[in-house]
Amino acid sequence: MAKKGNRVQVILECTEHKTSGVAGTSRYVTTKNKKNTPERMELKKYNPILKKCTVHKEIK
Repeated sequence: MAKKGNRVQVILECTEHKTSGVAGTSRYVTTKNKKNTPERMELKKYNPILKKCTVHKEIK
């Protein structure tokens, strides 16, 4: 049986990649606690296509 709780899986997508014009996307999957963090998450993560750390925002 699945666990019940406030933790949900979220997808983080690079914000700079769309404007760069390079093909592909940089996405990360992580979890967050909806009770503690109700707003959309924003983290600095490594983008292997652009070869630098960029801001990744939660999508959907």
